[in-house]
Amino acid sequence: MNFTNFGRYVLLLKSVFRKPEKLKIYLKEIAKQMDYVGVGSVGLIAIISTFIGAVMTLQIAFQLVSDFIPKTIIGSVNRDSSILELSPTISAIVLAGKIGSAISSEIGSMRVTEQIDALEIMGINAPGYLILPKIISGITMVPMLVIISMFLSITGGYIGGSISGAVTPAEYLQGITTDFNPYTIVVALVKAFVFGFIITSVPAYEGFYVRGGALEVSMASTRAVVISCISILVCDYLVTQLLL
Repeated sequence: MNFTNFGRYVLLLKSVFRKPEKLKIYLKEIAKQMDYVGVGSVGLIAIISTFIGAVMTLQIAFQLVSDFIPKTIIGSVNRDSSILELSPTISAIVLAGKIGSAISSEIGSMRVTEQIDALEIMGINAPGYLILPKIISGITMVPMLVIISMFLSITGGYIGGSISGAVTPAEYLQGITTDFNPYTIVVALVKAFVFGFIITSVPAYEGFYVRGGALEVSMASTRAVVISCISILVCDYLVTQLLL
């Protein structure tokens, strides 16, 4: 059954990336989706990232019980943890819940109310028109959100450490600037690109093939979020294994 679903998913993607009928209509829809996925999620990502960075600083400081370890290491560990793991993965899981459920519900509702059937009767490539703008917005805006998350997570660590006294501002700044490897940002952005594709394509698949009524749409929405989160964690491991 899982292989059947994967095969349908691949065939759906093949239809999605077919040449569009009218590029102007697609561009308008892409701009709309980028505003929803990107701009509409900045506030949520900002709050989560700032507090996660602050909490990480406190936890790292709590575990540094040795006087032989300089406190500058707090900034270094928080920086690398935020860039490589926390910002891409936590942001993706949060967005899977916010965006994924909305995409699945939207497309699922169109399916059960026969709007998708109407599009296909009119000769419109329904998968391309409904799903392609969402995928493009996901693979472009999620990396941007992850970049914002990285910056705010590190900034949150600075604020949290300064307020609590766990680390001085000078020590924290020295830590985040010491032995920085820019390649970690490349790895994080590759993860964000992959996660953005998963967050938009998997819920779209669940919504596109839903059958029944409102109950089935809600079940498909829940299933989309669960599968997206599991896929994100699996791909997180695979990308980390391949690139690091």
